[in-house]
Parts: sequence; structure tokens; C-alpha cells
Amino acid sequence: MDIRSLEPACADPGLRAAAGRSPGWWQKLLFALLFAQLGLMSLLWNLAAPLISVFMPRQAGGRLGCAAISFIYRCAWASAEAMGLMRIDASGLDVLRSEAGGLVIAANHPSMMDALIVVAHLPRGVCIMKADLLRNVFLGGGARLARYIRNDSGRGMIRDAVASVREGNQVVFFPEGTRTVRQPVNAFQPGVTFVAQLAGAPIQTVLIEIDSPYLAKGWPLLTAPPVPVVIRVRLGERFAADADHRASLARLERYFAQELGR
Repeated sequence: MDIRSLEPACADPGLRAAAGRSPGWWQKLLFALLFAQLGLMSLLWNLAAPLISVFMPRQAGGRLGCAAISFIYRCAWASAEAMGLMRIDASGLDVLRSEAGGLVIAANHPSMMDALIVVAHLPRGVCIMKADLLRNVFLGGGARLARYIRNDSGRGMIRDAVASVREGNQVVFFPEGTRTVRQPVNAFQPGVTFVAQLAGAPIQTVLIEIDSPYLAKGWPLLTAPPVPVVIRVRLGERFAADADHRASLARLERYFAQELGR
């Protein structure tokens, strides 16, 4: 990807030069502190969330859970930028915060950070997640309170996603199914357009561009990258729900391939 497309996020020549250097020991330390902040905030919330869920109605608890997770990730990315580790431009997502009604969000998936960055800007965002993560001490309690959707049963996932959209949530899908290994996008998996069809909701595309292989498929979790990592998240075209969800899925994949392949 042409890094010039990320202007003005990295317009400073010094930042562009820094992006080509290996991180120093102090930058590795800062990454460790960033992970520690994210881990501590997540742990505290995920210990408190199961207790909160006992006293709150389902929908109110879900709204609180989504907003709390969004806040935790927003704090983490603010810290990453303040420490000079990342330059993140995801302000385009903020227009969705005040939008009423349910929505299906479809995003490409270049790195492990994608869901965390998208959800940070969507206080009503509900993620599809692996079922075993719901048992994770750092994720499970908060995800259950937020009514995140498990993906171990295709039929159950579709049912729960449709119900969540109809409740007014913004359900986040990564149609590639895993992080991108075939540029510009992997083949899309069915589900996202079927949910849109059944819920009668539009699909808002979100395009994620990153100038680094950091946390892409195969990148070790604790290996610090050259800094700053420059990330741009922008809103793409919005697709109306289509009665032919398979044809809609093919159109969606072509759109992402064209936009990201430029």
C-alpha cells in the first residue's frame, strides 16, 4: 500500500523515516507498557462484568458492556498515539456513533488489532467472536455482558446476529474469516449478507489500511514493530440488503478487492 495515501497522518518526514527503523529498547518497553495497560483494564472490567450482569436487565447490560469495551480500547489507542507508537486515523467511524437503528458493519482484516480499533469508535458495536474466547479471563465476562456473538454454530450465530441488529446494535463482521493472507483480501465467507437480508439492515463497509505487517498473520504477539505504525480506517460504500445474499456477498468482495487493490 502506498503510504502517501495515509496523509496527513504521516505527513511529517521524520515520522516516515522512523517507520523504516527497528524499534529501540525504550520503544519495546513502551509496547510492553501498552499491553500491560490494555491487559489490566480488560482484566478489571471482565472481573466486574459478571457481577454487574446479575443486577442489570439484558438490553441495558448489553449497552453498558459495549460502551465499556469501547472505552477501554479507546484509552489504549490514545496511549499508543501519545507514546508515539502508532498514528491512527479512524475518525471517519465517529459519524456512526449517533446513527439510530441497527447496522451490519463489514470490515477487512489485515491485523489482530482491527476489531479493537473499530469497536473503540462504536459504543454500540457487537463483535462476532470465537466461542473459546468467551471463557478467557481477559475477555469473557465483558463479552458476555455486551452480548457478543459466538461463532461455533453457524445457525446460532446467524440467529443471534439478526436479533442483535434488530435491537439496534451495530454488528461487526470480518467477512474474510481470518486475517488477510491473500492480498488485497481473502475470499469472503457467507454470513454477513445473510444477516443483512434477514434483519433488513444495510451493510456499511469499513476499509482498514496499515503500513506495517504488525500483528498480521504470522507476526509474533510480543514482537515490537518499526514505529510508528500508521493505520487508517475509513468508511466505504453502504450496501442495501439484497434478497439474493450470495450475489450480494460476491459484490461485497469485489468492492473490497477494488478499493484495497488500488
